[in-house]
Amino acid sequence: MADPASLINWSLLALEPPGWGGVLLKGLMNSIIIAIGGYTFGLVLGIGGAVGKLYGGPITRDLMECYTTIVRAVPELVLILLLYYAGTDLLNHLLVFFGLGEVDISGLAAGIFVIGIVQGAYSTEVLRGSIKAVPAGQIEAARAYGMSPTKVMTRITLPAMLPYAIPGLSNLWLIATKDTALLAVVGFSELTLVTRQAAGATKAYLLFFCAAGALYLALTLVSDLVIKIIERRARRGFVEQS
Repeated sequence: MADPASLINWSLLALEPPGWGGVLLKGLMNSIIIAIGGYTFGLVLGIGGAVGKLYGGPITRDLMECYTTIVRAVPELVLILLLYYAGTDLLNHLLVFFGLGEVDISGLAAGIFVIGIVQGAYSTEVLRGSIKAVPAGQIEAARAYGMSPTKVMTRITLPAMLPYAIPGLSNLWLIATKDTALLAVVGFSELTLVTRQAAGATKAYLLFFCAAGALYLALTLVSDLVIKIIERRARRGFVEQS
């Protein structure tokens, strides 16, 4: 009886054609670029959303509440399709209305924007809870020293809330790396889409989907290692509140 491993054509994973290994690695790089861009954009939105919810006026708080509720309520695949197609169409209609020509938005930019919008809603809640966990005495001491609200936020609140925020933010990063796979439905050449193309062209479905799973696993393991290093540095001198 033949060894099952001998039935797998490992040459299909070669980096050079006719192998598809180079294509898979390029798809992985595209996934990482989108995840980094979307995560960073979402983090910026999350900081703004958290500050707006905690310190904004009634209108700002209501707008942030609507944003986080809607995005977290609608399935991410539906949001991606809606923002990718409807958002692009709306942008071009606005450009035409103001006398500007239509633009061809790249899949990379659209992917970063879509992932960022989704990440922003979850980051808002993670950061809002982390800011509220900062001991009130630290904020009051900063104000007693005459610090402006901006300095209190940048020098006291944000650094002090990091130990509370990192676990939630690290989970969001891992979610962002997986959400890039949803962009396959809009035709962006990230890892999942190129894996489907490679498997469809060679009929080696088991080989290529296992290879894609191994690449996602490797990305997760490396991310976990980096996250642990960041968390150790952020928690230096941190004392747990009883």
